[in-house]
Amino acid sequence: MTKPLILGVTGASGLIYAVRALKFLLQADFPIDLVASKSTYMVWQAEQNLRLPVEPIQQEQFWRQQANEPTKGKLICHRWDNIGASIASGSFRTLGMLIIPCSMSTVAKLAGGLSSDLLERAADVQLKEGRKLAIVPRETPFSLIHLRNLTALAEAGVRIVPAIPAWYHHPQTIEDLVDFVVARALDQFDIDCVPIKRWE
Repeated sequence: MTKPLILGVTGASGLIYAVRALKFLLQADFPIDLVASKSTYMVWQAEQNLRLPVEPIQQEQFWRQQANEPTKGKLICHRWDNIGASIASGSFRTLGMLIIPCSMSTVAKLAGGLSSDLLERAADVQLKEGRKLAIVPRETPFSLIHLRNLTALAEAGVRIVPAIPAWYHHPQTIEDLVDFVVARALDQFDIDCVPIKRWE
């Protein structure tokens, strides 16, 4: 049985990255435990004029609707403040965790070992258990503080996959650009489920 991948979504701009990652993972029948930070709710409102439900059952329906994948895969959503959730414990076995997109606030907290909500706690668990943790920071430009925090995470074994698309696959749409980043992020977990043209 495939262990679940934790999908963390923060309040960084670019929620389309999370939606596309979720879409391809569900289509490939990967079990997903999803946790969105508190600020994600405000970003959904600002970027898409959509209200992200708080309760897990309604949130699952919301994410499935956004990903246009109503039935495939297993998706469990967690409240950002439920620090007693399964993913808050190291005894809950996972493939690791992908935070996409990842805000600089989250980067700073992880680099400092802080766990003020479930997303940060789940990420901290991956670090302490030696599991895979990858983040997709979405910010520009990076300040020196950002770079130092990212360096601290890289030194701790975190894979840093910036939201920087390539052009050799001749992208034609925004989704083509997004999907390249999503594919490279999932490569960190040896998951190949995004139909992109790779370098030959």
